[in-house]
Amino acid sequence: MGGESGGFPDEAEAGTGADRGFGFRRIERDTAAAECPVVRGADGVWEVRGFGEARAVLRSTSTVQAGLGVETVSKLPKRVRRPVLYRNGPEHREHRRQTARFFTPRRVDEHYREVMVRVAEARIDRLRADGRARLSDLGFDIAIEVACAVIGLTDSRPGIEERLERFFPERFGTPGLTSPRGIYWALRQNTNWLRVYVGDVRPAVRARRRARRDDLISHLIDDGCSNAEILGECLTFAAAGMVTTREFIGAAAWHLFSDAGLLAHYRAADEPGRLAVLGEILRLEPVVGRLSRRTTEPLDLPGADGGMLTVPAGDRIDILVDHTNIDERTVGARPRCLRPGRAMKDAGAPGLAFGDGPHKCPGLHIALLETDVFLSRLFALPGVRMASPPTIGYQEAIGSYELRHCVLEVSAVSTVDTADNG
Repeated sequence: MGGESGGFPDEAEAGTGADRGFGFRRIERDTAAAECPVVRGADGVWEVRGFGEARAVLRSTSTVQAGLGVETVSKLPKRVRRPVLYRNGPEHREHRRQTARFFTPRRVDEHYREVMVRVAEARIDRLRADGRARLSDLGFDIAIEVACAVIGLTDSRPGIEERLERFFPERFGTPGLTSPRGIYWALRQNTNWLRVYVGDVRPAVRARRRARRDDLISHLIDDGCSNAEILGECLTFAAAGMVTTREFIGAAAWHLFSDAGLLAHYRAADEPGRLAVLGEILRLEPVVGRLSRRTTEPLDLPGADGGMLTVPAGDRIDILVDHTNIDERTVGARPRCLRPGRAMKDAGAPGLAFGDGPHKCPGLHIALLETDVFLSRLFALPGVRMASPPTIGYQEAIGSYELRHCVLEVSAVSTVDTADNG
């Protein structure tokens, strides 16, 4: 876990200019270094820390999803269509082709920006009025509203925030029928599925069966999905679009509150410049730190000393994104240093923070823009400050961080002055 300064002694000389860098990674999940970019653990699981090697795995047609509950989903009856996260091959490619239009930069700007601005300004007004708020609550509210607009969950009963909070708790248990705790989590999981279905998905589906709209649920109805299959897709997109965005908003705000030089740079930049700052923060602080795949046939990868190694069919490969994104061979010098606009070899600003290949998360443009729409307004608020930094929790299964208990405050004087000036 990163300390309050977030720095590393060997890079203390990096300076504080945009050309040399600002801060450093604050959230360290695993500081252990490996000499080789690809290693096989004692448990037989392969770990990939090299950027190029990881991208090769993610782009390979010889791998499929592993983890993320795929074992449970595989037990569903064959007649039930799996959510897109768990599909592979031609069926998966066709689904991604048909839904790509919901995530293009133009679509994001023309259809979702207005929602982002409306929700962000409403939350900023509430913070100004109350004088105090938890950052994770503000971020979750924004992420929910934007993701619901994309998915089509716009006919929900009151209480969607509470239902989703219960569905995505800070700590997960393992459902089962062999222990009281397993039974508890099985009942809780099924209850939360039902609550989201009754409160959010069913009303949206009913409304769109009467009249289609330009959103994901309408597309799924036209594609012949049942209500249960639509529920699975909605929860998949909710996890990707709501939970991860909330965490990134918290991480980005933490960096900006804690580094005066970075904040000044962000405030002075135009929107593309601010998005470059956020992309670089996301490279350093990928929300999901572990992506898992399983080989369907032998897969050759570069090994030590320029040789090749072969991952046998059926083996699991864990890609450690928090390591791949600081691979100096790809990201350049001072890989742990936050340098907006850094030149990266054959890679974009967030690195592999959104994955790569067939299962690359399509929500990059949405996540970065909604974060900027909120943070640019937050940091324009006079007197705003971080009263307490976040605490860091982890979801070990996917190497994900959870930032909680960060409290924002706006001084009473600034609130009054803002009202008078209005």
